Amino acid sequence: MNSQTASAAPSVAVHTTGSKTERFTAFAEAATPSLSRLALFLTGDEHRARDLVQHALERTYLAWGRVAAGNPEAYARRIVVNARIDGWRKRRRETLADPAELWDAQTPDPTSGVLHRDQLVRALRTLPPAQRRVIVLRYLYDLSEADTAAELGVSAGSIKSAASRGLARLRMVLDDEPASKTATQHKGTTR
Repeated sequence: MNSQTASAAPSVAVHTTGSKTERFTAFAEAATPSLSRLALFLTGDEHRARDLVQHALERTYLAWGRVAAGNPEAYARRIVVNARIDGWRKRRRETLADPAELWDAQTPDPTSGVLHRDQLVRALRTLPPAQRRVIVLRYLYDLSEADTAAELGVSAGSIKSAASRGLARLRMVLDDEPASKTATQHKGTTR
């Protein structure tokens, strides 16, 4: 784990009392939902996401003596991202399913939040893996460009480029306004 990752404020409180197993169990229960969302957004597949989270928690437990005092959630998040990259490299070619085949759209769902999340996961699956990782970490996990670059081990310029291209692709896939129209609307406005 590098110093930039360790300096990020942990979003999951780590208990300092009790045995190693009790402290880790409390951490795992608190961090699992966040890690699961990250893994789902990175893979687009619930089963692979669960495997990634399990792998990350296992490796975090093994390193608990080193990472408990720092930011174990950032450590586990990095493991999820790296494990996803490793899995992709092993296959050398990612086979993406047709977004229409991911989940049956006929499933009745009373909440619009689930539908929006499903639509987002489908759109994320259309992105190349590198852009998907940047979009998930930068915008869904709200990491800064520097933190995202540190998590992925690339330059901040690469993050900006991948984020720009990824957002443009997501706009197109989600049938939002074209990127050129959005850019025209922002001219003359103060940010």
